[in-house]
Amino acid sequence: MSGHKARLPVAIVAGLHADARRAAVDEILRTVPGAVVLHHDLRSAADGAAHRTVRDAKGLLGSGDAPLVNDCACCALREDLVPELLRLAEQGRHQLAVVELWDSVEPQGTATVIAAAGAPLALTGVVTVVDPALVLPYLANGDDLADVGLAAARTDQRTVADTFARQLEYPTVIALVEGSSCEEGGESADDADHALLAQLTPGARKMRVDSGTLQAALPAGFDVAAAGARVHPACALLPQECEEHGVSTFVWRRQRPFHPQRLYAALEDLTCAAARSRGRFWLADRPDTLLSWDAAGGALCVESAGPWLAALPDAAWEMVPAERRVAASVDWHPEHGDRCQHLTFTSPGLDRDGLATLLDSCLLTEDEYAAGRDRWRQLPHAFDDLLDPVT
Repeated sequence: MSGHKARLPVAIVAGLHADARRAAVDEILRTVPGAVVLHHDLRSAADGAAHRTVRDAKGLLGSGDAPLVNDCACCALREDLVPELLRLAEQGRHQLAVVELWDSVEPQGTATVIAAAGAPLALTGVVTVVDPALVLPYLANGDDLADVGLAAARTDQRTVADTFARQLEYPTVIALVEGSSCEEGGESADDADHALLAQLTPGARKMRVDSGTLQAALPAGFDVAAAGARVHPACALLPQECEEHGVSTFVWRRQRPFHPQRLYAALEDLTCAAARSRGRFWLADRPDTLLSWDAAGGALCVESAGPWLAALPDAAWEMVPAERRVAASVDWHPEHGDRCQHLTFTSPGLDRDGLATLLDSCLLTEDEYAAGRDRWRQLPHAFDDLLDPVT
């Protein structure tokens, strides 16, 4: 077979904690014959370029700079990544290409780019590497990436917490490197740390890097469409009710819409009530809009995720992914369709009763509900600044 037709399996390894991530990558190089690692270091992005290195188990194979595209380091990574992978595939010497993402790069965008490239590249795995002892500290870290030297572009407004949460929730494999936090003066992971990680990532396999099993998970295959559905607000795979080792996940589901003003007044208390909260919800004054709830590090992001299926004409349903239709059927209500409140809160020391009481108090009362949708739309539009910001 000629080199340019050779299939090159590609695995993505992500992780905000660089020491743990590098330990996992080094283990892959040690245990997978013919593996090669491609990495773009974005620390030099301020100078107008991302520095690329390619190495195998024996050492550095090559390096170079990828110029920034539109002053965006992540854009430069995408523009440079696929050609480099195709070059490696054409050589026909490598059994696996590992794309080691820089600290704050999230795996979803990179996975989509690689999958879209098609043959001869075959995305076979996405892994995020963590030290379980650092999960809670990272989720509690509301610092802007720019303030800690981890911004991937000058316009990057993400925080440490929300970036870490997305790195955790997208992959199918979570690789564990324990003890790295001890080297930074931290404590080793305990049962509560493992419980928190397990509850936050219900659909991912957990495996220790030093167990010798990680390399077996990399060629298993990765479905980009399924992974995207797993984190999409409309059909996300959300944590389930659980309580273990002092860590709880509280799932709150209701059908009645929120009163916008009362919910807005409770946002600060709700955001700070848990290390991580996620879900979808609806407001009485915006009954056709599916809203996403995404909170970590004491900060909340509320965004429109498009219309509820019940707000679409029947003909439009055929254009909706099957995962979305299945998720809608689970929450289907004879009057409201798929409109629902589905929020999950995960944290040590969670006050379930207090959360339930506060959330229930934000719903329409029986009299407000009975007034009907025309009256609902006249309620104070408390979320306009969040959902319709003036540009």
